[in-house]
Amino acid sequence: MQYSASSYVALRDTGDKFFYVKKQSIALVVALVGMVCMRNIRLQWLQKFSWVLLVFSCVLLALVFVPGLGVEKYGATRWLNLGFTTFQPSELAKFAVAIFIASRMSNKSAISFKTMLSSLAAIGVVCVLIMLEPNMSITMCVGLVGVIMLFVGGAKLKHFIMLVLPAVVLVVVMILTEPYRLKRLVAFLDPWASPLGEGYQLIQSYYALGGGGFFGVGLFNSRQKYLFLPFAESDFIFAIIGEELGWVGCVLVLMIFCTVIVCGVRIAVQAERRFDTYLSLGVVSVIAVQTLLNIAVVTGSIPPTGLPLPFVSFGGSSLVVFMSAVGLLLNVARHSQPTKFAHKMY
Repeated sequence: MQYSASSYVALRDTGDKFFYVKKQSIALVVALVGMVCMRNIRLQWLQKFSWVLLVFSCVLLALVFVPGLGVEKYGATRWLNLGFTTFQPSELAKFAVAIFIASRMSNKSAISFKTMLSSLAAIGVVCVLIMLEPNMSITMCVGLVGVIMLFVGGAKLKHFIMLVLPAVVLVVVMILTEPYRLKRLVAFLDPWASPLGEGYQLIQSYYALGGGGFFGVGLFNSRQKYLFLPFAESDFIFAIIGEELGWVGCVLVLMIFCTVIVCGVRIAVQAERRFDTYLSLGVVSVIAVQTLLNIAVVTGSIPPTGLPLPFVSFGGSSLVVFMSAVGLLLNVARHSQPTKFAHKMY
């Protein structure tokens, strides 16, 4: 699907229709190395130095604003120039927050207000840095993952209301006060009001999904990838899947993601240590939330945001970080033993 979605754009821009596939293949090799490394790392070290990873992620997020280091694309500064390639720190920051929260929650049998406050502070700092890039979609992802983890960890409802509600109000204010975000919201409500403007991408996504029908137009036969649908190889690759493989292909992809998520939850249930359980739930939450947000955008269920489909969309940073996170799941599974509770569940 990566080849199909990117081949025409790659041929036009570089003269090599395999350009994006080659870059993603290199990232895949690095990602496999990262997955193996995370599978064998000592999770006790990860728990002990989770705050170091969080601080490191925040430093990387701040460095994107340094002239010469930050790379600006499409009006946003989200990438670091490493010389030989670029890296998107926000991809790492999502999991750094999840690991930090897992470490904080594992220290006590019940989540205290202090633990919740420190976790929300970490979420807030990372979200502010990501919003400054700007990147509303990953900000939403980080916030939702944090809320899910705290809820699963047993945070009290009154603490949620006291701390989360103001954050929700702040997000609404930020959307209403930023012109481009407000335009996206209006385009989501009625994309045909600006078919050549803010509503263009969503309309083309509709055409791709609708044109695919039940069985699709056939692999490699997409029409929307011929410069009609922007970012077909990255944020909107699910629309190309729907066009070429149809409703059946979309369901198959969703079933694969559901299998990954269910396996991740099962690993969390069977984990021997509290930190391992929360760590697994954090990784699964990031995968689930980002997948749902991406598909919701492509299908017009929420306003358009730039968020890749995990493991599928073009993007080396995303692939390396997500596969490394899967390595953590494998690490937890390697040290776990099936429990009676797990057997009852599955």
